[in-house]
Amino acid sequence: MTLDIRVNQPIDADAFVELLRASTLAERRPVDDRACVEGMLAHADLTVTAWLDGRLVGISRAVTDFHYACYVSELAVDLRVQRQGIGRALLRATQAQLGPRCTLLLFAAPAADRYYERIGMTRNPRGWMLRRDQSLADD
Repeated sequence: MTLDIRVNQPIDADAFVELLRASTLAERRPVDDRACVEGMLAHADLTVTAWLDGRLVGISRAVTDFHYACYVSELAVDLRVQRQGIGRALLRATQAQLGPRCTLLLFAAPAADRYYERIGMTRNPRGWMLRRDQSLADD
């Protein structure tokens, strides 16, 4: 089988959801909200996909300014083909699209911590988030 990496190849919401389910990321993504999933795909700045024999098996979906920061919203690889270097290939191809000062950032599922450490990423404990149903505190 030959791995084909594609940059900004359009994919439909059904294929994306199927991949999220095959990778276990569906547990933490709004896969039952079609409008949200379609918006996630339509408004990503950079999408890198991996294909084996014409089948979508991986994705790196990112929001970025291409110069300073690139937030990887998803790095998903189908469980059936994990541990074959596809995740690394996706991140390398993502990084290749970015300027020389641009940093890759991502939130990892707890089970993926060892993976990101093993491939050479650095943990940053300074991440913060504010969910849409939360409000900023008044002073």
